[in-house]
Amino acid sequence: MDASNTIETLLPDSRTSLLDSGEDFEVLNEDDIGDEPPPLEDTGGGKEEKTDDSVKISSDTDSESQPRLEEWLDVLGNNLLKKKVLEVGEGRDSRPQKGQNVKIDLKTYTKDGDLVAEEPELCFTLGNGDVIQAVDLTVQLMEMGEKASIQTDAKYAYGELGSSEPQVPPNTDLHLEIKLLEATDAPDLELLPPAEKIALANNTRQKGNMHYDRGDYAAAVNSYSIALQITESSSKVDITPEEENELIDIKVKCLNNLAASQLKLERYDAARKSCVLALEQQPDNVKALFRMGKVLAFQNEYREAIQMLRKALKLEPSNKMIHAELSKLVKKYSDHREVEQAMYKKMLGNTSGNSNQGKKANSWGLSWKWLFGAAAVVIGGVALSVYIAARDSAQSTVMM
Repeated sequence: MDASNTIETLLPDSRTSLLDSGEDFEVLNEDDIGDEPPPLEDTGGGKEEKTDDSVKISSDTDSESQPRLEEWLDVLGNNLLKKKVLEVGEGRDSRPQKGQNVKIDLKTYTKDGDLVAEEPELCFTLGNGDVIQAVDLTVQLMEMGEKASIQTDAKYAYGELGSSEPQVPPNTDLHLEIKLLEATDAPDLELLPPAEKIALANNTRQKGNMHYDRGDYAAAVNSYSIALQITESSSKVDITPEEENELIDIKVKCLNNLAASQLKLERYDAARKSCVLALEQQPDNVKALFRMGKVLAFQNEYREAIQMLRKALKLEPSNKMIHAELSKLVKKYSDHREVEQAMYKKMLGNTSGNSNQGKKANSWGLSWKWLFGAAAVVIGGVALSVYIAARDSAQSTVMM
């Protein structure tokens, strides 16, 4: 049975390149790389798929009765995520709430019982999508000190993508053992010292990077959005200009990574908005200019896209990736204009065939006009000759 989302830290793809990956990834995808993030349970492998088994936890969990140790609880009512209490906890009042920081002891096994990973003090924020859904959903139902066995379908584990760290093949069901060790309220962001706020935002952004690296772009959008909320939160404590600039820098990185993820999800309007916000903070940010160029190109605004890429290239003249993208875009724009011109000609009836026919018609018209004109000249000449001859004859008679 398979589980979904312990914090994944995948190695970057060797084919990637700096401008097309997350802001601080070592490499970024050269492939073409879009608005609220989908619900937690819809974030499987970067695909947006709506399911009927959202995060509505089984009504059995609302009853006052505590499941016996040997009973399995169908958490979502679809038989894909089950929980069984191995050691009872301190009571329902001790259950953690969404938004709290929790610490658990987690062991991850394959369906056949092979140990995949062991994390004795895994810390995360409940409900933020920091871990696989099987963990995020079931820990909400656990009491302090409780130990539970979890059986999960791949859908709520690492899904179709699998994971490289821990090593879990795609579409793998998992068996988990979880013990809830601690739950504390999340800090008040307004009262959080700037250094701690910076660290928290960076940590959340890094989780987004992990999701991006493994191709789970919807989960990456979720993490980057949360990191943005941290950087944008007001502060009731003193903050130095240096710390404020550092928060702005993290914000721009999150916006750039958010745009990259939205591009992967083909959410072009959302990606465009993210780029605009990043450029408002740093107008000469090369990555924001580059991604804005890509967004505009996807939206067929080629002239504006070329301008963005040329500005980025002016800031980094030796950047080969910008050179390649600009070159590709200029050719695409040229082809696009040729297609448009051909379409306009067709709409106006200005085809080459009609043009030739027009020329032929005009040439015949000119020929007939010339013939009629020539005939008129000849007739006029003859009449004039007759008139002159008659006049000369009359004069001769008078003179005689």
